[in-house]
Order: sequence, then C-alpha cells, then structure tokens
Amino acid sequence: MNRERFRRAVALIDQANAGDPEWEVWQERPYPCTYLYGLRMTEWLVKLDDRAPETAFLAARAQHVCRWLVPRDRYPRDRRGYLAWRTFLYRLHAEKTAALLKAAGYDPASIDQVRRILMKRGLKRDPQVQLVEDAACLVFLQYYFVPFARDYADEKIVAIVAKTWRKMSESAQRHALRLPLPERALRLVRQAVGTA
Repeated sequence: MNRERFRRAVALIDQANAGDPEWEVWQERPYPCTYLYGLRMTEWLVKLDDRAPETAFLAARAQHVCRWLVPRDRYPRDRRGYLAWRTFLYRLHAEKTAALLKAAGYDPASIDQVRRILMKRGLKRDPQVQLVEDAACLVFLQYYFVPFARDYADEKIVAIVAKTWRKMSESAQRHALRLPLPERALRLVRQAVGTA
C-alpha cells in the first residue's frame, strides 16, 4: 500500500462527505451525516476484517459519498421509485469516488475495483463486495435501524430486515445477533431471521 496516496484519498472522500448539509450529534459531537456514515463504515470494516484490501477500505469510506445531492423525495414513494433512486445512487457514488481516487493518484484497475464494490457487482461472489455490504448492513442495524423502525408497522420492518439478512454473510449475521438493540428491535430482528 502507498500510505501517502491512501491518506490523500481518504482525505478527499472525507472532504466530500463533510459537505453534507445535514448533521447528527454522536457521542456529544456534531458531524455531517455522510461523513459520520463513512466513519461508521470504516469502523465496521475493521471489525470484520482489519486486513481487508485497500480498495475495500476506500469503498467503505465512500459508500454514501455525496448522497445528499439526490434526496429520496425526488423519486416516487413506492418500491419502483425506491429502486430507481438506489440504482442512481450506486452510479453516483461510484463515479464521484472514481474521480476522487483519480485525483489521489490511483491506477485505473484499483479505481475499477472500487467502482464495482460501490455498484454492488458480485455480491455473494466477490469477497470485497460482500465485505463492504456486510459493513453497510451492520451500520444500518447498529445506528439507523431503531429510528427507521419507528415509522413502520412490525410486518414491514420484519420484511425489510429479512431482505437485509439474506444479503449478509454468516459472519456478519453473527455480529448482528450480538448488537445491543432495544427490546422491540431485537424482537423484530429475531422474527426476520426466522423468515429469511
């Protein structure tokens, strides 16, 4: 690994993520939401595999880069609208990250690998894609699941978690079952596991 190049790339990703106008307070400190998400992705990636390839670390840090540029409400509030929004975001994250990595001095092969991870090409087949997806699922369950679940009926939440569960590796599933979730969230996760 070229450490200077890696540090330069992370700084560029963090700088892009720090432009998020939405902020969240975590551990009594305010953070731009997308920047905080990148920190959480990195934290989980290290827990899952602290020897992961450099490209996996970069993809994890950039998983939601510049996401605020395309709010969810620009698309219809149905499943088709959600899928169109998500697909557009995969491309947005991949292209924004590719430009940042090029600026940091990365070679085309490394940039293409990060792009593949962010586009989720090869889930369940490519270990790096799976690793970053596992980190994303665990970040969701640990940090975003409880507030997300408040807005929906139990049945819908169980279906969503079951879909999330099927995308995860067995190792990530074991981590998920050890998360210190509140009673309702834990019950919904256990129900979802039974249906996944």
